[in-house]
Order: sequence, then structure tokens, then C-alpha cells
Amino acid sequence: MELVKPSIGLIFWMVVSFSIILFLLKKYAWAPILKMIKEREESIENALTAAEKAKEEMKSLKSENERILAEARNERDAMLKEAREVKDKIIAEAKNNATKESERLLKTARENIQNEKMAAITELKNQVAVLSIEIAEKILKAELSSDEKQKTLVKNLLQDVNLN
Repeated sequence: MELVKPSIGLIFWMVVSFSIILFLLKKYAWAPILKMIKEREESIENALTAAEKAKEEMKSLKSENERILAEARNERDAMLKEAREVKDKIIAEAKNNATKESERLLKTARENIQNEKMAAITELKNQVAVLSIEIAEKILKAELSSDEKQKTLVKNLLQDVNLN
């Protein structure tokens, strides 16, 4: 049971050795250990500060990126709007040009039709005149084939002339 109950001498030497170890640790190890702990705390604090700063920079960059994206979208929308306006303008000009060209072609076609109609009417009149002369000539030949018919015709013509 001696092992379970420590003796006074053992307790004394344990206290002395513990005090020596404590003194040696305080003199040589405690300061460097505390210094290393302090440096570690500072490096962790610096890392946390740097991380916070990086986080704020990331937020700033993210907001800057969003602003740039919004500007790019606005520019794209403006370009698309301008392109639509140019397209509509070109289509309107093409329609106007097509309308003017069709009106010009219609006018030209009407003039050509009118000219051809007048030429056809003139030719028809000429043919009617030629046919009328030929018919009159044939009728006159048939009517004036005898001397007696000729005399009667001349007499009638003279009477008509005197009356006028």
C-alpha cells in the first residue's frame, strides 16, 4: 500500500522538480511559445482581414461586372432597335420605289395602249375610207353604165346645186 499512499519525501521531490521545470519553461520556453502564439494570432487575423478585403473586392467586382453587363445589354438593345428602324426605313423606301415604279409602268402602258388604239382607229378609218371609195366606185360604175343613167344623174346633181 505504500505505492498507493505517497510519502512526504516523494511529494517534496515532486514539488521541487515541478517547480524547476516550471521555472525553466517560464525562462526559456514560455516567451517563445507565447510569441509564436501571438504571431499565429496575428497571421490568422491578417488572413481574416485579407479574406474580408478580398470578399469586399469580389463584391465590388461583381457589382462592376453587373454594371458592365447591364451597359452591354443596353447597347445591344439600342443597336437592335436602330437595326430595326433601318430595316423598316429600307422596307418603306423599297415599297415607295416599287409603288412609283409600278405607277410609272402603268402610265407607260396606258400611253402605249392609247397610242396603239389611236393608230388602230386611224388605220381603221383609212381602211373604211379606201373601202368606201372602192364601193362608191363600183356603185358609180354600175349606176353609170348606160348613157341614159348618166344624163339623169347629171340632171339631178344640177338641180341640187341650183337649189343650194
